[in-house]
Amino acid sequence: MAVANPLTKEQIEDKVRSVVVNYLQVTAESVTQNSRFVDDLGADSLDLTELAVAFEDEFNLEIPDADFGQLSTVAGVVAYLDKRLN
Repeated sequence: MAVANPLTKEQIEDKVRSVVVNYLQVTAESVTQNSRFVDDLGADSLDLTELAVAFEDEFNLEIPDADFGQLSTVAGVVAYLDKRLN
């Protein structure tokens, strides 16, 4: 299924950063490509679950638990979503 207007990688990154800032209540400046959700941004297991659901809602797709469990950084989520969406 092709997406009519695929998001650019930059648009995906902006949306991912926005979700992370809102759900983890961190500053935008603290969220970089290399930010690790647990080690750098202080996420716990509940936060990770909420992030996964928020990404699913934001991008209108399902992220299997096994996939999300492998995504530990902002860059990893952006690359995963870029591949899935485009």
